[in-house]
Amino acid sequence: IFSPQYGIVLDAGSSRTTVYVYEWPAEKENDTGVVTQTFKCHIKGPGISSYESSPGALAKPFDDCLSKVKERIPAHLHKNTSVYLGATAGMRLLRLQNESAANEVLASIQNYFRAQPFEFRGAQIITGPEEGVYGWITANYLMGNFLERNLWRTWVHPYRKETMGALDLGGASTQISFIPEDSEEHFNSTLQVKLYGYNYNVYTHSYQCYGRDEAEKRLLALLLQKSNASSSVGNPCYPLNYNTSLTMKYFSGSLCTQSLRPANYYPSQLVNFHGTGDPALCHEMVSLLFNFTACRDREDCPFAGIHQPKAKGNFVAFSGFYYTINALNLSGHFSLDDFNSSMWFFCSRSWAQLQFMLPKFEEIYARSYCFSANFIYFLLVHGYNFNAETWSQIHFQKEVGNSSIAWSLGYMLSLTNMIPAEGKLIQLPLTPPLFAGLLVFLTATALLCLLFLVYLCIVSHNRKDITRVEHVFISE
Repeated sequence: IFSPQYGIVLDAGSSRTTVYVYEWPAEKENDTGVVTQTFKCHIKGPGISSYESSPGALAKPFDDCLSKVKERIPAHLHKNTSVYLGATAGMRLLRLQNESAANEVLASIQNYFRAQPFEFRGAQIITGPEEGVYGWITANYLMGNFLERNLWRTWVHPYRKETMGALDLGGASTQISFIPEDSEEHFNSTLQVKLYGYNYNVYTHSYQCYGRDEAEKRLLALLLQKSNASSSVGNPCYPLNYNTSLTMKYFSGSLCTQSLRPANYYPSQLVNFHGTGDPALCHEMVSLLFNFTACRDREDCPFAGIHQPKAKGNFVAFSGFYYTINALNLSGHFSLDDFNSSMWFFCSRSWAQLQFMLPKFEEIYARSYCFSANFIYFLLVHGYNFNAETWSQIHFQKEVGNSSIAWSLGYMLSLTNMIPAEGKLIQLPLTPPLFAGLLVFLTATALLCLLFLVYLCIVSHNRKDITRVEHVFISE
């Protein structure tokens, strides 16, 4: 009997690091299409890019999750279990800002894992397009759009099954990935992905600084810039009666807010932000975070001067999209009108009221959901051009079964070659028209055989009757 195999991926995001444990059967014929997530753990504290000035302090928070992971995976399999760490936009920004600090953070992680019993395969900063495509692979893999079991219990390519687009919202960047109507026309902006012997031309783009956290820092910097007072600033997106003091470094120290940095920038100076809970003004201020003029009304260029083909088909929106929608008490599919009215209602609540509305109340998230909802509105409607009609094609979802929709699964599948490029395993046994023809032929043959059997029964029965009649006459 084969032991299952395991893989560990650390998703080192800008706001936090998440550890995923994946498991699959070890027997060779099943190494396709059966990877499941068996454990997930959030490492306490901020994302790894926050340790730029103290990389040595990184290791301690990892211990708690890693000890749980060691319990989940049988000890004799530890040395054969690969660990991958992929860092995303938070580290991409740090590398642009301070390359040596980024390298020190990665080196600290390398040292930590060298002392662990697992087979560490390295810590790397993945690119925006990679993050987008891996998220797209994960979503479609989990939804069975690449493979399905047929009547013979073998894995086959689903006939005429469409793939889904993927919308991912992180802390520092956001990604959109889908197969456009005409991938030839958009050749320069699509990546060719070969999975199970099939080619997919995936359009993907990652918008740096358009992640939820970095976008909110840009809003805070903009509010400070527009305010007359420098010590107390009103924030229409914060709930009424909410107050917080933030250091200038927190929101103006980022590479994303460099252009909004005040002349008298003192990193440790505190700025008090007080919530005014004004939905209309919040909406107006959030719109200023998008550069809609760079495109000069070109239809294939919604914002930030980036060329994007028309969004096509169904989409799954996960991570930050899902958490914000969930806070608004919405889920799955709903209309754009429902979203807008829920957003307006939520943004009109006071800080005291919010504490009773949210299923899980954490200050740092609760204060920002109104901003997030408005940001999602502008990103999806004015950024990606979804409208009242196409909005229904977006499904807001966190996971499929027990597996999270995140780029980490697609990343591991690719790095372990668990998704073969050649499709030996999964060719359809017959082409669909031939299969249909054969089915009709077999059904017709079975019916003819049945009719012949009925005919034989009738003939045999009649013969018996004739014999019995003859017998009666002879005896008389």
